[in-house]
Amino acid sequence: MSATPDSTLADPQQIIADLQRQLAECTADRKEGLQREAATAEILQVINSSPGDLAPVFDVILHKAHSLCGAELGSLVTYDGEQFRALTTLGYPEEYAAVLRQPFPLSTFHQALVDGERFVHITDTAAIQWVPGNEAFRRAVETAGAVTVLLVPLRKDSTLLGLISAARKELRPFTDKQIALLQNFAAQAVIAMENARLLTETREALEQQTATAEVLRRSSIRHPAISRRCSTQ
Repeated sequence: MSATPDSTLADPQQIIADLQRQLAECTADRKEGLQREAATAEILQVINSSPGDLAPVFDVILHKAHSLCGAELGSLVTYDGEQFRALTTLGYPEEYAAVLRQPFPLSTFHQALVDGERFVHITDTAAIQWVPGNEAFRRAVETAGAVTVLLVPLRKDSTLLGLISAARKELRPFTDKQIALLQNFAAQAVIAMENARLLTETREALEQQTATAEVLRRSSIRHPAISRRCSTQ
């Protein structure tokens, strides 16, 4: 069977199309990689320039994460073992953002993270069967118009420290790559929290040592004889 003119060009055309597709994918991956590296570098710079101050660090992390993941709404929330509280928010109406900045109880979705889930991905909030205890979460959905929601924990070992939430106003599930990206930003938030904790502990230890030294100094001034006797022993 002889090849027709169209069939003789089919393979070369397909090869060219495949090469163009592969080139486009490689270009997109390279661009995403450069964006991730730039975002990580900026976050580390903020961590170094704001020792102990988590607010600017969390603000940069939230904005960079949501920009790269294509999410209009979200928050970075801490957990004290009983309640959550947002330290920074993105895209929510101010009246609701103010509510999130106050301690709020766990919903069943937050409880899943407490119980050890790696993330909670709600592809369509319209399909949720609401149950008692989810009022705060439901209010977020209704107030901001969130349709697809992703919750990623901030975890140190097995201890839950908080979460990053990302949401879209359209039905568009997050990809595995986007979930992994948000998990990476969550890990950076944990590093910032740990640095702040260590810095606070070091500062408190130095303050205690300074206070103790001052007490001993004053004691030696009031009781010089005791001071001399201690120094000769």
